[in-house]
Amino acid sequence: MFCVKCGKEGETFDGLCIECFLNGKQLITMPHHVDLERCANCEEFRINGHWVATPLKEAVEDAALSSMAAIDGMRVVSAGVMTEEKDNRNFTVKADVDGKLKGHAVRSSAETIVRVKNNVCQRCSRQLGNYYEATIQIRAGSKELSDAHRDATVRYIRDRIENMAATNRGIFLTKVEEVQGGVDLYVSSTSLGRTLAKELSDAYGAETKESSKLIGKTEDGNDMYRMTYLVRMPEYHVNDVVIFEGEAYKLAGIGKGNGKLIKLSDLRESSIRRSQMSSLRVHTRFSEIIKATVVSRSENEIQILHPYNYSTVDVKIPKGAEIKDTADVAVIDGIVFFVP
Repeated sequence: MFCVKCGKEGETFDGLCIECFLNGKQLITMPHHVDLERCANCEEFRINGHWVATPLKEAVEDAALSSMAAIDGMRVVSAGVMTEEKDNRNFTVKADVDGKLKGHAVRSSAETIVRVKNNVCQRCSRQLGNYYEATIQIRAGSKELSDAHRDATVRYIRDRIENMAATNRGIFLTKVEEVQGGVDLYVSSTSLGRTLAKELSDAYGAETKESSKLIGKTEDGNDMYRMTYLVRMPEYHVNDVVIFEGEAYKLAGIGKGNGKLIKLSDLRESSIRRSQMSSLRVHTRFSEIIKATVVSRSENEIQILHPYNYSTVDVKIPKGAEIKDTADVAVIDGIVFFVP
């Protein structure tokens, strides 16, 4: 076989030797310009149809490389780019590409202009427009929701949404409103509202109810509903001192099916079924537990100053408990108990 152009003998491609085949051929191409969308609110960039958080230079280079096309049969092995900023919205990007074509190593170059265009991503558009699909209503079981209860619950929801949003851009908290008796949180999706309501029930022993309201039709004619998840928080909270069946306990934890109690009289642990927890009566909230001055200690007891009359009182403590200058105590029917 010989090249029909230069006469060289050897392997040919479409009648040409590799040198003549490649002579003047543009192996890679880029369009004259590429538009790179940047959200004016969150400043994320739209790359290959997805909004991503990335530095400007990387976004510009990714946009340029995504627009690159190679001729049939060429495999790109590596690509290097050089970026020149013309102004804060326009960049010239040159790509130098090494590849394989018909078993031969080849190199080619191309360049394009990347133009940064401001837009608003769907998530920010929805947030800015107060979009929501579900409301989580946090209420107390009987009295007003305490500030501590409200703040802890809102913080829990904010943290959970932030964690989930790291892998799902469709998740966000639209707004938080304090209302009579509690707080309302508006979230981006029905599934998110249902998930958070269940988590609050598991974490705090709360009762939950859900309801729906028809708000219109979808584009394909199906009914569109907005969901409300009522989360009724119990009077008790983890670390509160509670009374159960006439005895004083510390509520040490709440699980999906039961609670964990520590009896203050003997410091023994026990469990309580969720169905029994409605019988718990709060004696001392965690925020109201008293710190008493420690006078001396032994392995199983400490001597403290009574928080009301400053007399010396012996109080039982767990073996190995770390006690320094003060100890957490609760006074119940005149008796001082250590609160572990």
